[in-house]
Amino acid sequence: MKGVVISVIVVLAMIQFMVKPGQAISCGQVDASLAPCVPYLTGGGNPAPACCDGVKNIKGMAATTEDRRAACNCVKDAANRYSNLKDDAAQALPAKCGVQMNIPISKSTNCDVIN
Repeated sequence: MKGVVISVIVVLAMIQFMVKPGQAISCGQVDASLAPCVPYLTGGGNPAPACCDGVKNIKGMAATTEDRRAACNCVKDAANRYSNLKDDAAQALPAKCGVQMNIPISKSTNCDVIN
């Protein structure tokens, strides 16, 4: 019986930390998705396949306007952490990955106008 109670508590704790449908995505999710892109964003060249997978992942997570605005703010915050981020590389990233995305990668985007 004690094992069942512990299992239920663990499951409830896991559910609490999961992102529920309709809730904005977290900056941790966005940061993890874009982490493989840092070499491209700071050095140029071509993005790694793992980077493009991350861009596709963000697009998939950002299904609603609220999600896109949250992701935009997370991307903007992440971009501002890198003083050597190349704006042209950042703006070209979705296209280089073959992803049509309404979330610009920029240090200065007004995320409130994202639809």
